[in-house]
Amino acid sequence: MFPIRDDIPSGRLPIVNWVVIGICAVVFLAQWQESQRPGPSLVERFGMIPVRVLHPDRPVMIPDVQVVRTPFGLQQQMDERLAAPAAVPDPWTLLTCVFLHGGWMHFLGNMWFLFIFGDNVEDRLGHLGYLLFYLGCGLAASFAHLATNSTSNMPTIGASGAIAGVMGAYFYLYPRASVLTLIPIVFYVDVISLPAPIFLGIWFVFQLVQGVVASSVAQASTGVAWWAHIGGFAAGVAAMMLFAQTFGMVARPAKEST
Repeated sequence: MFPIRDDIPSGRLPIVNWVVIGICAVVFLAQWQESQRPGPSLVERFGMIPVRVLHPDRPVMIPDVQVVRTPFGLQQQMDERLAAPAAVPDPWTLLTCVFLHGGWMHFLGNMWFLFIFGDNVEDRLGHLGYLLFYLGCGLAASFAHLATNSTSNMPTIGASGAIAGVMGAYFYLYPRASVLTLIPIVFYVDVISLPAPIFLGIWFVFQLVQGVVASSVAQASTGVAWWAHIGGFAAGVAAMMLFAQTFGMVARPAKEST
């Protein structure tokens, strides 16, 4: 399922949401430029490597893909090499990793989901509150991945966990909203309007199932930090429930704006 738009108008300019998208875009372009040069990558220096965070004094070997020429043409060969030191103190990589992405589809998909759901959450929390919430969900997602993959030497990157927190907040704040959704079915593509709780609920269940499956096999074989998504979404819902109890924040009906 792919969201096209929701039906909730925002009552204020989502300045922080735009800034976050802009920062991720600048960082991604910097990743693309430095990928053309030899040396340690931004992913290696700013990504979160669980083993490096938990054991900062130990040398860490990370996977390294080499392209080699064979009688059958160019082929990829998996190897390992010593990781470069983090560019920031190791615990800070739990936060810096959320601004990095692994490719165009990873980047564009994440930013589109953030564009769809982030403006309404910022509308409710305010600019500063939304910024702190977004960063907090990113940290919660990183901790969730760290706790479930403590022996991993794979660099972890992506805004998906923080965005999952935004989706969790949206799930709680807008139970009557609808999301216009693109659904490919084999060779047929349909566009339907789904209640936001159903769209987000299906998304979360998919992450949960994949996370359970990934826990039974090597994480490297999946390539996706499923528990970061799960942890971020759960943190977003929990934070909104806490705000509701503390500040009297209530869920808003669809099509109502401030």
